[in-house]
Amino acid sequence: MTAGQVLWRELGLVDYAPTLQAMKEFTDSRSGDEPDQLWLLQHPRIFTQGQAGKAEHVLAPGDIPVVQVDRGGQVTYHGPGQWVLYLMIDLRRRSWGVRDLVNTIEHSIVLLLSEYGINSAPKPEAPGVYVDGAKIAALGLRVRHGCSYHGLSLNVDMDLEPFQRINPCGYQGLQVTSMARLLPGAGIDMNAVGRRLLAIVTAELDRR
Repeated sequence: MTAGQVLWRELGLVDYAPTLQAMKEFTDSRSGDEPDQLWLLQHPRIFTQGQAGKAEHVLAPGDIPVVQVDRGGQVTYHGPGQWVLYLMIDLRRRSWGVRDLVNTIEHSIVLLLSEYGINSAPKPEAPGVYVDGAKIAALGLRVRHGCSYHGLSLNVDMDLEPFQRINPCGYQGLQVTSMARLLPGAGIDMNAVGRRLLAIVTAELDRR
């Protein structure tokens, strides 16, 4: 689906490694006039460690694989019930720096959560979005040839226990939360959240 100059792809539950490879291949082969793409998906349970990630932040992974990847940031967790949105954005074409994209992502998440009555905010010193000090959304990006890939993860209705096996994003004792935990009994519709996330991010990309 195309919204303006942004192509949406809804991929469902997909393995991490082939998805990462597909992002790299798209980024390396895209032409200067090709539309930006947003990929909305979920991953099976996996820890991903950023390129500067420190091993001591992976405490006790147990049966969950740990994969070294080429994004920024430290270790995080992906699993069912968490939306992952990968952003393949041509920053050169927009005359953007990385901070412009980070601000757009964080603002989009804040807008989405506000529609559900959740007050959230980013932290300048620690990328992501937080609710009363607990992290509800993480982000990590890589820029190559002036184009971004990787993106954000939003905890919607998922098992949060695996976050206790790591120092999330490299912060010891950082609490992690989800929309379902903040809205008990609300019966959150995963698909509706995902579609709104796509729409809001697209609108913010167009607006800025």
